[in-house]
Amino acid sequence: MKVAGFIANRIAFNQQKSFSRFIIRLSIAATVISVAIMIITLSFANGFQETVSQKIFSFLGHMRIQEKQDFKSLIAEDIPIRKSDSLVTEIKKNPLVDDIYAFATRRAILKTKDEIEGVLIKGLDSSYNFDHIRRFIKEGRPIQYNDSTYSKEIMLSDYTARQLKIKVNDTLSIYFIQPDGPPRARRLIVSGIYKTGISEYDQLFAIADIQLIQRMNADSTTLDNGEYRNMIGGYEIFLKNYKKIDKGVDEIYNLKDFPETWDTQGVTSVSPNIFDWLNMQDVTRNVLIGIMVAIAVVNLITCLIVLVIERVRMIGILKSLGATNWTIQKIFLQHSVFITITGIIIGAAVALGVLYLQQATGFIKLQEDAYYLSEAAVKIVWWQIGIICAGTLLVCFLVLMIPSIVVRRIQPVKAIHFR
Repeated sequence: MKVAGFIANRIAFNQQKSFSRFIIRLSIAATVISVAIMIITLSFANGFQETVSQKIFSFLGHMRIQEKQDFKSLIAEDIPIRKSDSLVTEIKKNPLVDDIYAFATRRAILKTKDEIEGVLIKGLDSSYNFDHIRRFIKEGRPIQYNDSTYSKEIMLSDYTARQLKIKVNDTLSIYFIQPDGPPRARRLIVSGIYKTGISEYDQLFAIADIQLIQRMNADSTTLDNGEYRNMIGGYEIFLKNYKKIDKGVDEIYNLKDFPETWDTQGVTSVSPNIFDWLNMQDVTRNVLIGIMVAIAVVNLITCLIVLVIERVRMIGILKSLGATNWTIQKIFLQHSVFITITGIIIGAAVALGVLYLQQATGFIKLQEDAYYLSEAAVKIVWWQIGIICAGTLLVCFLVLMIPSIVVRRIQPVKAIHFR
């Protein structure tokens, strides 16, 4: 073992100019590139999926409770349901649940002096924690609530604000279409402008007080007795762990007091097109990683074959001196492992350097309209990096056993005379 290690080190650190020295450097460079690309690809894919998912969860919650509506789309108004404080209390007891909020939606038309735009008003009550969407606010602030009546403020998306040519603190008119009468109009002040970067949401939603929608949905009787305040569109539920959405959906739906006409849905079902697109990134990521592993393996096999051919005379001399085939194989295997480990270490260092630079500067930019992000997001998962490094080393070592078998076929007499 010591002899094989000594000879392998002499070959590896040989300073003489030779073709094998060039091949060794080329092999290390190829391994560096392969490992670096695998780590960078995985970290960018993780960051992209995590960031886009969290944007959706922050805006819509992880789960929704609503009246059952087959094939309901996100742009459709919700069928009003009656609030159930007892059910909310039971849901909050579930260890998966972080919080729950009532919401309601209603189609409306926003109008300024010269412009007009249709939106879906999303109404939230005073208990809502605006920290969920605060990072999306570009200008202004969340709406402020009034204890005596509904808030006369509204939050617009950056897209809607640009379409209406309106700014924070400007006033606009909002019209609610009534099925059996003329539109009902209100005047609201723009308190804030937000931008999620997800065009499906930015072009659709505006945020206001849920009481405004409740009043627009109410008839004269419920307005007089205040019963309209008990009618909502549904509940948004935020979980402590978004990976347990399916489990949360089943557990809440099967609660004893859960109404038969209500339904629970994970947000992955509410916006399936976006999550299906995100899941497709896994296929692209896996294909690219497979290609990089194949390149590293083929490159190292080629390198080892070249090293064996160049050292044929040395192999013949060692065999004539009594060295076994396995001893000679270990020389080349140790040399190859040295090349692989060197490439893995440098490749991991290069990848982490690029990733930390991206986190610090955001130098890799994206087209937000297409990717929902203005710059590439990074999420470094250390156990994944460990698997890439260890897996590359293991796969390369196993595959490198194949060309090292060539050593067994070399005959000492012919090898010594080999030119």
